[in-house]
Amino acid sequence: MRFENPVPVTTIAALIGAEIAGNREGLATGINEIHKVEKGDLVFVDHPKYYETCIQSAASFIIINTHTEVPEGKALLVVSDPFEAYLKIVNFYRPFTPSGKAISDSARIGEGTVLMPGAFIGNQVLIGKNCIIYPNVTILDHCVLGDEVVVQAGSVIGSDAFYYNKKTNLDIHYKRMVSCGRVLIEKGVEIGAGCTIDRGVTHDTVIGAGTKLDNMVHIGHDTVVGKNCLFAAQVAIAGAVTIEDNVILWGQVGVSKTLTIGKDAIVLAQSGVPSSIEGGKTYFGTPVEDARDKRRELVWVKRIPQIWEKVMGNKDKA
Repeated sequence: MRFENPVPVTTIAALIGAEIAGNREGLATGINEIHKVEKGDLVFVDHPKYYETCIQSAASFIIINTHTEVPEGKALLVVSDPFEAYLKIVNFYRPFTPSGKAISDSARIGEGTVLMPGAFIGNQVLIGKNCIIYPNVTILDHCVLGDEVVVQAGSVIGSDAFYYNKKTNLDIHYKRMVSCGRVLIEKGVEIGAGCTIDRGVTHDTVIGAGTKLDNMVHIGHDTVVGKNCLFAAQVAIAGAVTIEDNVILWGQVGVSKTLTIGKDAIVLAQSGVPSSIEGGKTYFGTPVEDARDKRRELVWVKRIPQIWEKVMGNKDKA
């Protein structure tokens, strides 16, 4: 999430009750999770396993629950509970704002765009020119749609990320990490009926220009989809995935989190992608393999009964 204006680190520290170690003169330009941090960002960390990763990341300000060495030019904001500090910052700079109208007064709709009955357009939404938004579509706060985007009936764009922090000391074990990111949909994207696209936790979920989604496709938080991709029905993509240009995912493909699918890759129907795969190849199976190798394997699997019968028959004759 970008702040509207840079915020002095001392102001952030006062908001969350933090002790500052290091650069007290810095200006924070936003808050991000570790997968997406940039220079000027705040990031939080509450587990020793990730201390060094966060401190050495591009982030300029680290909300942390211990004192440790501070790299030059950076600042640590030391608090007892960094996760709660994160929630306080997000709720202060991007508070939940109820919307009592079907189309928010703060939304901006481009010339030639058609909104059909039952569409809901949230606060600070931007929709480009010549779009078609079909009945009962929901586009939630801060989402951005480019020109010539089509969203079919019943789709939801910008719902909160499925992202929870486990709290073993509470009666409710999982506490939601409030989402303050957006969904950015570029020019010429078409989204089928009943699709769900989650906003980024702190950054943006992006659907690249010209990409087409069939019905009932789910795209998780902070996923970046390239240009001219094609996803068939019931594809499900987890959070923080990078899908490069011209990728085709056929029906019911499942993609795990924080991986990359290379440019021009094709994944055949009902396959599972548990880790990054190269571009320019066709894949099949769970876990996915080169489709040609997988087909040969299936041929041999079907021959097992014949081979078994032949082997056992030879033993009987012996």
